[in-house]
Amino acid sequence: MRMNLMKIVSATALILGLSVGGAIAQNYPNKPITLILPLGAGGSHDLNSRVFTSIIPKYLDQAMIVKLMPGASGQTGTAAAATAPADGYTLLFSHNYFDQLQQHVKDLPYDTTKDFVTVARLNSARFCLIVLANSPHKTINGLLDFGRANPGKLEFAHSGQWGAGMVPGARLLQWAKVDANMTPYRGGGPSLRALLAGDADFTVQLPSTISGQGDTVRTLACVKDEPVVGSPPTFKSIGFPSELGEMHRIIMAPRGIPADRLAVLREAFVKMQEDKTYKRMMKRLGEDTNLMDGAEYEKLRPIQSETYKTLVESMTKG
Repeated sequence: MRMNLMKIVSATALILGLSVGGAIAQNYPNKPITLILPLGAGGSHDLNSRVFTSIIPKYLDQAMIVKLMPGASGQTGTAAAATAPADGYTLLFSHNYFDQLQQHVKDLPYDTTKDFVTVARLNSARFCLIVLANSPHKTINGLLDFGRANPGKLEFAHSGQWGAGMVPGARLLQWAKVDANMTPYRGGGPSLRALLAGDADFTVQLPSTISGQGDTVRTLACVKDEPVVGSPPTFKSIGFPSELGEMHRIIMAPRGIPADRLAVLREAFVKMQEDKTYKRMMKRLGEDTNLMDGAEYEKLRPIQSETYKTLVESMTKG
């Protein structure tokens, strides 16, 4: 698989009449690269970015600096990246919900499909629903039964309107016919802190984030079997008819980036996948290292758009 990724990157460069070595010879990058993160501190994107930006300089010979720009459900940071020069020195670390879902529910100041091209799909992750360890809700069915019997009493803290942490929880509530209060926060970290402060009954988080909370939280259910404390059931086991969704963490560049520079970036991320330190740090974080080359991920984006359009229509009708 790793060899195939390398072949894709190299073939792309050759088709364009370039070589990755030739691109490096053009002295790119010759200064640090800014990685805009349109989410708050403490969430899974922040944790992942801290890992790979500590390793990727080994393969780029330049630092990659994380710049947190949360706000407006990801729009603040995404807009900043969209209007940055397409020179390869500003990248965006986003996810599929911001990239292809938001356009169906909001008038955005940018067009993600036209304004960005994928450098790499870093990895993917699946969600779990958690409560505080001392919560009276001991099981997922117990939580949903309480919600049905007490409309408007459950408080759901999520990572932002139509974001990665909102959609899975909202779909579950819709399916279970539970009327709950859904409060948006600026990312997964702030929504988790709301739960820990007692301002919410539950939230939806990723295993990498949950693992850092020790025994302060209880996991009630996960999209799939995940390595979290308590071996919680899957949503499918309680009768949910489909998976709640997968979050793809994607590194993007403003469209118009020179092809040789895009090839350099793509090759660096492919090489990083074999780095022993990177593998060890990601394993400790509880994350996969299932990189997808940017050219391959580009093929998924229009498919995602159509899927999310249907999803939004089903969740907003009436």
